[in-house]
Amino acid sequence: MLEIDHLTRRFGEAVAVDDVSFEVAAGGLTGFVGGNGAGKTTTMRMIMGVLATDGGEIRWQGHEVTAADRRAFGYMPEERGLYPKQPVHDQLVYLARLQGRTAAAAQSAATDLLDRFDLASRRRDKLESLSLGNQQRVQIAAAVIGDPDLLVLDEPFSGLDPAAVDSMVDLLREYTSRGVPVIFSSHQLDLVERLSDGLVVLHRGRVVAHGSPDELRRSGATRHRLVLGGDAGWVRVLPGVTVVDVDGASALLELTAASTDELLAEAMRRGSVRELVEVRPSIADIYRKVTS
Repeated sequence: MLEIDHLTRRFGEAVAVDDVSFEVAAGGLTGFVGGNGAGKTTTMRMIMGVLATDGGEIRWQGHEVTAADRRAFGYMPEERGLYPKQPVHDQLVYLARLQGRTAAAAQSAATDLLDRFDLASRRRDKLESLSLGNQQRVQIAAAVIGDPDLLVLDEPFSGLDPAAVDSMVDLLREYTSRGVPVIFSSHQLDLVERLSDGLVVLHRGRVVAHGSPDELRRSGATRHRLVLGGDAGWVRVLPGVTVVDVDGASALLELTAASTDELLAEAMRRGSVRELVEVRPSIADIYRKVTS
């Protein structure tokens, strides 16, 4: 388990990360979301030791993280760090060797990863000759080439097509199935909602929400969608109901004092009812609420 405990980082007078605490559970995918400048990249750089902390503690497996621990971490930075004029396969082998793999194991791992991301035919090409999406695939391969104990991935899905996203998700799930904690940032909230076991929402350097996707959805206001056989405009004057939206025969409502039974009875008294369903807020809805 990775524990972030009251982490703080300042740049001059600006507080980029302000008393941030959360955990990345063993075998879990933790989504790390927030707007530009929220502090996600700064936090990840502190986890990796690229930046020093101004306060707080980072713990790995119950003890304060060490340089030796970090050598077993896989990291994908937001600003890509591979060599543009070097062949793809050679770079991966080089990085695997730096992380302690034997020459044979490094060759095998590099070949397997390039096969997995449909880049076997480009193995001798220079990185700069690849499309941006394929360069992203190589960067992902570089993050996992050392068979890491922890994965810290800053925007790993950026620029990937749907097939590459699926390959990436399958790869990450293989690591989490072995107990490896994974933390990743992304602006694609629908993808984060689908993948994450846990979520941390950062806003202006502070954690404003955290928990599982289900826990966060339950924390939001429950709404109901009512679809009628005729116009739904009459719901605007219904007591105990807050109208979020009305569009023809469909209405989105929050029940402030009325019950669903009362709403249904009134709707049936006025005509036919085609649908009355509970609508839980999406992670995007929760995100907009906690960061507004």
